[in-house]
Amino acid sequence: MSGWDDFGARRGPSEESGQAVWSAWSTAETQTSLTPPPWVSPPAPAPAPAPVPVSGRSAWRFVLVVTATVVLGAGAGAGFWYVTQDRTTTHDQVAVARSAYRTTQDPTGYTVEIPRDWTRVQRQGAKAPVISYDSPDGTRRLQIFRVTEPSPAESLDLAEHAPGYGFARQPGYQVLGRTSGPTWAELTYRYDDLDHGARRVIDHRFAAADGSLYAIHVSGPESVSSALVRDPLTEAVASFCPAGAKC
Repeated sequence: MSGWDDFGARRGPSEESGQAVWSAWSTAETQTSLTPPPWVSPPAPAPAPAPVPVSGRSAWRFVLVVTATVVLGAGAGAGFWYVTQDRTTTHDQVAVARSAYRTTQDPTGYTVEIPRDWTRVQRQGAKAPVISYDSPDGTRRLQIFRVTEPSPAESLDLAEHAPGYGFARQPGYQVLGRTSGPTWAELTYRYDDLDHGARRVIDHRFAAADGSLYAIHVSGPESVSSALVRDPLTEAVASFCPAGAKC
């Protein structure tokens, strides 16, 4: 018997030296309009400083400094381009991922985001309607239904171990992960479906915004990436809102 969709019903030096005499006569000329005697000669202008010779090693060091500055500047520019380009790419990827989903108001009483081209099917479970959304190729499925157990953990435990229909009874059953929080519990496992082969399943049970308990169950081929299987579940859990609740 196939178990694919049968279960309970996401941080300059000074120039003063040698000019004292000339300075005195200059001051007197300013005060009395007298000219200095002919034997006093004005000081010769200070010689211009000789250029400092640049050795071959210093010149080479200068070239290296200039080159390094240019390279570092170019590197900084390239780094800035890479960061901005990477951010742009990430933003585009998120936008593409978001465009792959649509918001639906399900007649059973909640709003949720599901893959845009998946098809809805409803059937009656043992205790509540089970809403399924199937991928176009029929290999992946998202299911949503309400649960009546006292807590998500108890509900998940019962679904795993209940006599006659628990997950643990399925061929090739193996637990791949088990996590939980104050208001949710999640089980990831694999099994061998008689009709569809090896399957990966993630069963997430949680308290919704109005306090009611729900299960969102996603499955897909074990041969595809785990992210491909999980993505619809992550979107559904993050967007799930019961009718009339403030989400």
